[in-house]
Amino acid sequence: MSDIVPDTSIIIDGKLSDLIEAGEIDSDIVIPEFAVDELENQANRGQETGYKGLEEIKKIRELCEEKGLDVRFTGRKPTEEEIRLANNGRIDALIRDIAEEMDATLYTGDIVQARVAEAKGVKHRLFEQERDVTFSLEEYFDDKTMSVHLKQGARPKAKRGLPGEFQLEEIGENVLSKQEINDLILETIEKAEMSEDGLIEMQKEGATVIQIGRYRIAVTRPPFSEASEITAVRPVAKVSLDDYDMSEKLLTRLRTDAEGILVAGAPGHGKSTFAQALAEYYEENNQVVKTMEKPRDLDVGPDITQYSELEDSMENTGDFLLLARPDFTVFDEVRKTSDFEVFSDMRMAGVGMIGIVHASEAVDAVQRLIGRVELGMIPQVCDTVIHIRDAEISKVYRLELKVKVPEGMTEEDLARPVIQILDFENDAPEYEIYTYGEETVVVPTSEETETGAEKLARQQIEYRLRKYVDDPEVEFISENHVQVFVDDDAIPKLIGKGGQNIDSIEKELGVDITVESREEITRDSINYSLEERGKSVVIEVGGEYSGDEVQVQRGEEFLFAATVGKKGEVSLTKESDLADQVLRSHSTGSLKVTR
Repeated sequence: MSDIVPDTSIIIDGKLSDLIEAGEIDSDIVIPEFAVDELENQANRGQETGYKGLEEIKKIRELCEEKGLDVRFTGRKPTEEEIRLANNGRIDALIRDIAEEMDATLYTGDIVQARVAEAKGVKHRLFEQERDVTFSLEEYFDDKTMSVHLKQGARPKAKRGLPGEFQLEEIGENVLSKQEINDLILETIEKAEMSEDGLIEMQKEGATVIQIGRYRIAVTRPPFSEASEITAVRPVAKVSLDDYDMSEKLLTRLRTDAEGILVAGAPGHGKSTFAQALAEYYEENNQVVKTMEKPRDLDVGPDITQYSELEDSMENTGDFLLLARPDFTVFDEVRKTSDFEVFSDMRMAGVGMIGIVHASEAVDAVQRLIGRVELGMIPQVCDTVIHIRDAEISKVYRLELKVKVPEGMTEEDLARPVIQILDFENDAPEYEIYTYGEETVVVPTSEETETGAEKLARQQIEYRLRKYVDDPEVEFISENHVQVFVDDDAIPKLIGKGGQNIDSIEKELGVDITVESREEITRDSINYSLEERGKSVVIEVGGEYSGDEVQVQRGEEFLFAATVGKKGEVSLTKESDLADQVLRSHSTGSLKVTR
């Protein structure tokens, strides 16, 4: 019998060790260094096939020792260029050359390798994948399990329940060992490779995503994670649109008018389940439906083709789909700016789009478009928002573009393009989106206590104040006068030296601002005297307060805070607005200094 030279495919497949263990091999095994190096390279990049292949070589060597067979390694190590060309068949060719030179039998699980060997007259045996590999991971699931979480050094856990009502539970008493979880990883990889409905979706250094039927499995290893981990997810519900409490009005819109749909919701609340039902509804109504997913985990029927990234780019996938011209495309996990750009391009090209977006509230989904899509195009890109909470439709918006005066403003010359976000069922506007200066703002229209101008001013003031303090609270006293409440220790920073910060904000926004402490603190009054010296207004409190911080008030209204100088004085520039307020308050007897 001639020696056996295995290539990487048969090593990864595990078939050779099975044959040795079954006593069907009585020849010596010659393992090319090309195969070992390729597997080592894959393992160094965190690819599961590399780990699996190296484990198989170890098993082959141990079995051969038991059976009295000889195992030896031969050949040189491949060059870096040959490793880079491995996917193009370079390593396979080098292994095939070794088998030919040794007049050995090439064992392979790769049909292309076998065809080339046959063409060149190289002795070979092709072993097609035929084993039924156990899928132990499936045993962790029951009817109500959404996801299973397994980690080296921890007890197995699972999320169980209904969408929006999941509970994380321990499902095992024993801590998983390194060997146990690594065996489970290798078994799962093997199942994906041999199953007709399995594939390795993504493989990076330390991270692998696997799809087996309805299961999506994310595997991590060091150095990406500090320990090996498996997260397996499976949809727990397969529903149709009939299962949702949907008005005839909404169903009609989905059937005839909606073409740019965002399905929004928090993780685990069922937005993907609804999108699947919507996709299958369109397919059942004679529409051509495709999906864009990375990884592919939507649970749709066989007539809906699921696409991933084409050459690591969803933009390339979008370009391809524009040639395929589907009626509707489901874009799962629209997150990054580039995702929204692809979604927008496809929608503007006439493709009906369904985007799945993480958003706690329905309006948040629309806000994701701002800055990524030109304002006037937003209603064309997204005309309908459906928010899912606890597996039910909790809110539906439709978007409409009008030229009008924003809500709460009265001057006709303030008219501009305004996007109205309307409650779908009653057509009541709940938000308006428009530009104000260089800002694009989203203003609620449902609050009756504030005018639109006040809402806008409040948002602008809060945005401006956050450069100085956290969580400012703004309330209107009158049309042009607001109170700002901040933490007591943040007041000096907000006011600034000599009131320069608050003066700057007032001039920029055109409103008077009174700063108040949100903390109720009892402060001691200090006797003071006031004097004008040249270009300064000086508040004298006494040398015993040198270095202390004091607050200057008009009655109970805070004006500013300052640190008392070495001479026991606080000095203001006479031309400042703050100095003018101090002089006027002093003249009316309402000026107060506290510590």
